[in-house]
Amino acid sequence: MRKEIHPDYQVCAVTCACGNTFEVKTNKDTMTIDICNECHPFFTGSEKVVDAAGRIDKFKKKYNL
Repeated sequence: MRKEIHPDYQVCAVTCACGNTFEVKTNKDTMTIDICNECHPFFTGSEKVVDAAGRIDKFKKKYNL
């Protein structure tokens, strides 16, 4: 590997909008993110299927399912 061309790899403190903080390794000192695994609906189990205007029923009716 060539010297003096690679970025400085260091520990980075990541702060989420929900208040969760954790550390990762990257070339930045700090990062601020909008959503993390503590507040994302997929990981928290609050994910919901939205059926706007009965589209699922309309599909089933159309194809006789």
